[in-house]
Amino acid sequence: MNKYEMLTIFSASLSDEQKDAIVDKYAKLMEKNGGKVESINKANPWGLRKLAYPIKYKSEGYYVLYNFECTAEVVENVVSLMRIDENVLRQMCLRKDR
Repeated sequence: MNKYEMLTIFSASLSDEQKDAIVDKYAKLMEKNGGKVESINKANPWGLRKLAYPIKYKSEGYYVLYNFECTAEVVENVVSLMRIDENVLRQMCLRKDR
């Protein structure tokens, strides 16, 4: 299993309860498929920020940084589900060096 880091930008129009629910949804999805979520950083310096350019007609986004360990298949599943989720503006997943 490899270590990964995923930065995700969620829609800022979500309520606090919805933001927490969607962040937990993807963390649980990683763990359900055999991964291990090491940390989720949704506080400073991340959180709600102004975007450099509009994405899907939105000018603000809620940034969340996931640090986790899993196989490549789990990453592919999570990324494909994030691509079709209308509340996810952008995501980028990188494998960490060992």
